[in-house]
Amino acid sequence: MSTIADKTVSGRPHPGAGPLSPDELRRVHAYWRAANYLSVGQIYLYDNPLLREPLRPEHVKRRLLGHWGTTPGLNFIYVHFNRLIKKHDLNVIYITGPGHGGPGLLANTYLEGTYSEFYTNIPQNAGGMKQLFKQFSFPGGVPSHVAPETPGSIHEGGELGYAIAHAYGAAFDNPDLVVCCVVGDGEAETGPLAASWHSNKFLNPVRDGAVLPVLHLNGYKIANPTVLGRLTDEELTDLFTGYGYKPHFVEGAEPELMHQLMAATLDSALAEIKAIQNDARTSGFRQRPTWPMIVLRTPKGWTGPKIVDGLAVEGSYRAHQVPVAEPRTNPEHLKILDEWMKSYHAEELFDQNGKLIPELAELAPSGDRRMGANPHANGGLLLKDLVAPDFRDYAVAVSKPGQVVAEATRVLGQFLRDVMKLNAEARNFRVFGPDETASNRLEALYEATDKVFTGQILPSDDHLSPEGRVMEVLSEHLCQGWLEGYLLTGRHGFFSCYEAFVHIIDSMFNQHAKWLKVTRDIPWRRPIASMNYLLTSHVWRQDHNGFSHQDPGFIDHVVNKKADTVRVYLPPDANTLLSVADHCLSSRHYVNVIVAGKQPALQWLDMDSAIKHCTAGIGIWEWASTDQGSEPDAVVACAGDVPTLETLAAVDLLRRNFPDAKLRVVNVVT
Repeated sequence: MSTIADKTVSGRPHPGAGPLSPDELRRVHAYWRAANYLSVGQIYLYDNPLLREPLRPEHVKRRLLGHWGTTPGLNFIYVHFNRLIKKHDLNVIYITGPGHGGPGLLANTYLEGTYSEFYTNIPQNAGGMKQLFKQFSFPGGVPSHVAPETPGSIHEGGELGYAIAHAYGAAFDNPDLVVCCVVGDGEAETGPLAASWHSNKFLNPVRDGAVLPVLHLNGYKIANPTVLGRLTDEELTDLFTGYGYKPHFVEGAEPELMHQLMAATLDSALAEIKAIQNDARTSGFRQRPTWPMIVLRTPKGWTGPKIVDGLAVEGSYRAHQVPVAEPRTNPEHLKILDEWMKSYHAEELFDQNGKLIPELAELAPSGDRRMGANPHANGGLLLKDLVAPDFRDYAVAVSKPGQVVAEATRVLGQFLRDVMKLNAEARNFRVFGPDETASNRLEALYEATDKVFTGQILPSDDHLSPEGRVMEVLSEHLCQGWLEGYLLTGRHGFFSCYEAFVHIIDSMFNQHAKWLKVTRDIPWRRPIASMNYLLTSHVWRQDHNGFSHQDPGFIDHVVNKKADTVRVYLPPDANTLLSVADHCLSSRHYVNVIVAGKQPALQWLDMDSAIKHCTAGIGIWEWASTDQGSEPDAVVACAGDVPTLETLAAVDLLRRNFPDAKLRVVNVVT
């Protein structure tokens, strides 16, 4: 088994033997120290941010919250990507799988200047640093994880498992984008993350960007070793080679060696990415490439306290959160914290005003090349309207209610087909689903595009090609994660799923809805295209599959959110479905849930009536009512296609058996 100790013995190159000159090495290391210092300060300090007076208990926050263990590794990766961006003028966003390492991303966006531009009350000086420290995980401040408030983030760090899916979603149709995706070894144990490695079978280097995964193995979770952290290098090589990657290992604990190794490895990985893309864009797509990835092994809590209260901290699970727990009340802990923070020598990194010194500040990219300022991480800046056909052109002719039979989702498929055609050149629209596009009667899409796949394709395969724009994989998690990444970087999408099984992504929906809610109140965040779900194969028509396929509860979960974030639509027929879908595709910053059946069904409204009904959201169906505008004896209400059918059947029975009853039929769309 590979260990940190194994990788720091003799035989490694001298610090000068690498791509970094002695001066570059000195400055890169100093920048990393600055990021680590700011990270520790956020977790611990309420005052005295530059330690220009002796550290006292009152300078420390009363309640200590945050996660140190992953943070120095995140800072290490960030500073090395800064170097790569500047050297090659790259377009890069940074996705933080171990999102609980929020101090690191806040520190780096502060150092590069982005944070102070978005939050002018936190300038790059001693006062701003004090406020940066104080606000972290503090009442009225910012969360301890990478959150919507964090510049450069498209990935909510409060829940693990979706980093790779978000990264690939961001890379699709973004040919110049490189996504640095850091995967924590705890996160790597989740099911969604394990499936997400297969995203490389859907990435086409001709038209898509690149994802460079960095699997950060620091060996521990909150209280246990990690599974991947205890695999040997040979086992990891076999695992990721099987997934279709070429793993590069960067392992150690001695900073100077590690800086040279990381710089050299990133140079090599980028050269491999560029070679893959140049070949595909020059000669066309021929076969699925083997993409590079990096396995980074560093100690958990790297550069932090080695021993606290006689117990090992650095390199153990004890470094996961707050390694020194009681500095306000325990003088020995206060001394350890003081020595720890002073080990970074802030006096060498920040000037008298508390600003990062110029020779270090110039290591960061400038303008939109800064990862915290990249517009792809604020996708609303790049969002363009979809070009949509007139949905009325797809109308089902209904001369009289209840006389015509049609399949609502099949009609919708024809509309989506032409949305796909009209936006083919813009490459900003994709349809996602877990192997159910044809089953859900949306197969007209295949008249405009195929299903994308860059693996082996056999002559017997149907509508499968590397150029396809329908994304099917039998993982609802992966479909949802891809779509979130696609939307958050400024594009549009549509997700169809069996109603019973969309529950698999309940928690992912919840996190995305929270993201939308929070970003509504962040002035610099721009609205993005809505998350659009079509739930079909619904509860009412599942007698053949049975109880396992009968679960309408997703909308219960959705309507727990406020109406400024979520909308639920229950169109009763094909024409109302067309009107609803057109509205949802043009909407911004919502989660739209449409529930509609795919089976042949009676049609109720002509297109003009459908538009009027959907615009109101609720209406009295005069043609089905008998109250003639007077006080009704009974109001019969319905929502959704099959409930509407059953309601009208019930009204028919009532009219036959109680001809004098005054009945009012009300139908609800949303």
